[in-house]
Amino acid sequence: MLYDAYEVQRSWLAGASQLANLSASWLNNPANPFSYSSMGPIVAASLDVFAHASAPRGKPSFDLFDVAVGGKLLPVQERLVLRKPFGQLKHFVREGAPEGQPKLLIVAPMSGHYATLLRGTVERMLPGHEVYITDWRDAKMVPLTDGRFDLDSYIDYLVEFLDTIGREGDGEAAHMLAVCQPSVPAYAATAVMNADGHPFRPKSLTMMGGPIDTREAPTAVNTLATERPHAWFSKNVIATVPGIYPGGGRKVYPGFLQLAGFMTMNLGSHLLSHWEMFKHLVVGDDDSADATRDFYDEYRSVCDMTAEFYLQTVDVVFQRHLLPKGEFMHRGRRVDPHAITGTALLAIEGERDDISGVGQTKAALTLAEKLPGSKKRHLLAKDVGHYGIFNGRKWRERIAPVVEEWIAANA
Repeated sequence: MLYDAYEVQRSWLAGASQLANLSASWLNNPANPFSYSSMGPIVAASLDVFAHASAPRGKPSFDLFDVAVGGKLLPVQERLVLRKPFGQLKHFVREGAPEGQPKLLIVAPMSGHYATLLRGTVERMLPGHEVYITDWRDAKMVPLTDGRFDLDSYIDYLVEFLDTIGREGDGEAAHMLAVCQPSVPAYAATAVMNADGHPFRPKSLTMMGGPIDTREAPTAVNTLATERPHAWFSKNVIATVPGIYPGGGRKVYPGFLQLAGFMTMNLGSHLLSHWEMFKHLVVGDDDSADATRDFYDEYRSVCDMTAEFYLQTVDVVFQRHLLPKGEFMHRGRRVDPHAITGTALLAIEGERDDISGVGQTKAALTLAEKLPGSKKRHLLAKDVGHYGIFNGRKWRERIAPVVEEWIAANA
C-alpha cells in the first residue's frame, strides 16, 4: 500500500507541476502586462519553485561529451563493457587519449541515487585515467525472474568487473575508488581477491566517507540504524513494487524513502536553498537559480534497492559491525582484511561529514594489519562535508590531486 499511495501522489504532483510551470511561463511572458507588475515576478517565481520541486524525475545522463587531455579537447563516448541484471560496467572512452594511463573503476553507491551522482568525480578523473563506473540499475525495473541481489552479489559484481577491466587492453589491473556505502563491499572484494591471489586484484583502493566501522564517531544515520531492531526495518520500510513496473512484485527499499530521510536530516538547509532559488528568480538571476535546479535535479533522482541488499547492509554493517569484528562472511567464507597485502589503501574522510563520521573509513587501514605502512594513507579533508568529498571545488582542487598521486605512486 505504501508504494501504491506514493504512485498516486506522484501522478497528482506531476500534473500540478506541469500546470505550475505553464502558469509561471505565462506570467513571465513579456506580452503579459501582469509580468511588469510588482506581484508578477513573485507569483511566477513561487510557481517555478513549486514546479521544480514537484516534477517527476527519471534516470539522469552523465552528459560528459569531451575532456581536455594534454592540451587537446578529446571526445568522450560511453561504452557498455558488461551488462548484468542489477547493474552494468560503463567505460568512458576518450578517443585519441595517450596509451598506458591507469585504469580506474569508480564504484558508485547503491543507496537510492543513480551513478550520475558521481558525475563530478568522473569528470575530474577523466583527463589522466581510463575511467570505468558501476552503473547500478533501479531495482523496480528488474523483473523477478532475474533473481535476487544482496551484499554478497555486490561483492561478486565488483570482482567480475575488476576481472573484466583487467582483461581489456594491456592486461593491467585497475585501481578502485569507492564513494560512501560501497567502501564496505569494495574492501571485502579487495580482501577476497588478495586472498585468492587474483591477477587483477586492484592495485589501489581509495575509500571516501565509507562506513567501515560505524562504531567510530556515530552519526544520525548510524543512530537511526541501531536504535530500532532489525525486524522494524523489514516491517516498516520495505515495500512491494507495483505491477506497472517491470519489477512488479519485488520487495524493495524505495528510493523515495531514502530521499525523504536525507532531506529530513538537513531540512533547514534544503528550505534555505529553495528560498534562495526563489529570490534569484524574482530578481531575474537565472544563472544562480539554475545552479540550485541542477543540484536538486540530481539529488531528487532516486531509485529503489532490493530489500535483501538493504536489510543485509543494515544488519551486517550498521547493527552487528561484522567487518571490523572479523566476522564478515562472503558466500560462507570469512572476509579476512589481513589478506590485503597487494593493494594500497587510501582512506579519505570529511571533517564535517554528517553521514560517515571521522574514523569510520580510517578503520580500514587498521584492519589491514599485514599491509606495510607505506601502502596506507589517511586524508582528513578540512571543512568538507559528505557531498564535498567527491564533488565540487574542494574535491577538484584539494582531494582529487591526492587520489591521483596515490594512484601514480602505486601503479
